[in-house]
Amino acid sequence: MTIRPPEKMGSPSLRKPDWIRVKAPTSETFGEVAALMREQHLHTVCEEAACPNIGECWQRRHATFMILGDTCTRACAFCNVKTGKPGHPDPDEPTHVAESVVRLGLRHVVVTSVDRDDLADGGAAQFVRTIEAIRRVSPATTIEVLTPDFRDKNSAPEAVFAAGPDVFNHNIETVPRLYPTIRPGARYFTSLRLLQRAKEFGATLFVKSGVMVGLGETRVEMSQIMDDLRAAGVDFLTIGQYLQPTPKHVAVERFVTPDEFAEYGALARAKGFLMVAASPLTRSSYHADQDFVELRAARATAAASGH
Repeated sequence: MTIRPPEKMGSPSLRKPDWIRVKAPTSETFGEVAALMREQHLHTVCEEAACPNIGECWQRRHATFMILGDTCTRACAFCNVKTGKPGHPDPDEPTHVAESVVRLGLRHVVVTSVDRDDLADGGAAQFVRTIEAIRRVSPATTIEVLTPDFRDKNSAPEAVFAAGPDVFNHNIETVPRLYPTIRPGARYFTSLRLLQRAKEFGATLFVKSGVMVGLGETRVEMSQIMDDLRAAGVDFLTIGQYLQPTPKHVAVERFVTPDEFAEYGALARAKGFLMVAASPLTRSSYHADQDFVELRAARATAAASGH
């Protein structure tokens, strides 16, 4: 059981500023995507993590699949995914994901998962099977995986790299000082090393990571983790505002302004990231299809200029 600081827990939510407000999902397409997920017995991080962008993304028929069930073995203070003892991985899940990719007509798909510390490989084999299933039925679809840290799972990450995703994403989430309270089951340098291993595996693999702000981090700390991520070889950085899912979760320290996000974006680009997405509503898979096109173009431009 995770014990969180009392001053952070059960606190009244700060009033959301205008720039963080989104419309409730009401479109017919939203209902169609929801029905497809239920029909295929699939979970999405859009729903489980209470993403504020679900209405916009599902209107565009873009859903982020969450494999390995809906129950996480960890209890991060920011995450709305339920914690408990997960069941056995569904052997049909990769096929259901692949079929849904075809039915949604996805040109780019993001596949993530809960943490599965109970499995010997942390769930790496299910990622591999899912990538392979998508490739069989939709070879033109580019694939982005957003994985857990595979802590103490030895060669599990390399199995995922070798399956050939186009983008490997693992979120660093927050600054090292806040890990004990925000991400107690993880280790900052374990996550950094995972990203570095992905970059070392193959030059064609794009490596991506994301950070939440509004948890009490300082500008100096943000600058340092940008340096750490660049040293690890990360190509694409996302920065978004943390939102408190329920009163039981860690409270928002403050709402970072759009101008501050623009400054963070400029700083990250100056540090050499190929691409940066920084805004209050930015999330790891938000506009991931469009971002992948831009990311590939950025690499081509950098290569042409000799960088």
